[in-house]
Amino acid sequence: MTTVALDTGVGPLLRGWREQRRISQLELALRADSSARHISFIETGRARPSEQMILRLADHLDIPVRERNALLVVAGYAPRFTETSLADPAMGALREAMERLLAGYEPYPALVVDATYTVVAANRGIQLLLEGVSGHLLSPAPNAMRLTLHPEGLAPRILNLPEWRADLLAQMERQIALVRSPELRSLYEEVAAYPVPEPPPGDPATTAVGGGGVPSLALPLQILHDGQVLSFIASIATFNTPMDITVAELAIETFLPADRATADRLHALMP
Repeated sequence: MTTVALDTGVGPLLRGWREQRRISQLELALRADSSARHISFIETGRARPSEQMILRLADHLDIPVRERNALLVVAGYAPRFTETSLADPAMGALREAMERLLAGYEPYPALVVDATYTVVAANRGIQLLLEGVSGHLLSPAPNAMRLTLHPEGLAPRILNLPEWRADLLAQMERQIALVRSPELRSLYEEVAAYPVPEPPPGDPATTAVGGGGVPSLALPLQILHDGQVLSFIASIATFNTPMDITVAELAIETFLPADRATADRLHALMP
């Protein structure tokens, strides 16, 4: 997934990232233990940054790992970070660890997605929620955003779809600003154009966000399953200090029951 033009000098690319992060040359210099003059020389091409300087600036600018490789290549250095397929035997320990984590979270839903929200692993809690979803959304490579927002996916059963949809689209917009991914932009334009189904009928006191007397600590996902409202609070985790692009772009999303009724229902369905 190429996200930067390799015919652009490393200086303008670094300047673009700095401006996108809204950091001054002086502030970046202080963070990177350099000088504003040296940062200026790098950005204008008057100085060629060392490999370590590029990595140091990329770290302070929070540049994604994939783009750090591109910066190194543009500057004439070898890529630093590998990109290993999850199917590679070298990823065996990681796959097993993710599977144990997802299984250990059951009966609550949990899944792992890549940089474009393709689902690479999921537990039985997720499979339970996906009952009734159209088959074409489940194969060959299900996408979490399509599964959630498509009219033939979960969307018709999400009771607070307008709020949840707005939150997901805002999340994607933040990611697009960070990684400049054409694939992610294309996915965003696709799911943002989906028609919004009418919410299923229900008791307003039950289906309202934060209803039922339970205080909302975060925006819940409220979904209708077999006539019962299940309410979840989602969280996302990533791997710390990854040295591989594939690992850097993985995210583990878990759904914590937002109320006792949801927890009890899931335990009853998957004892």
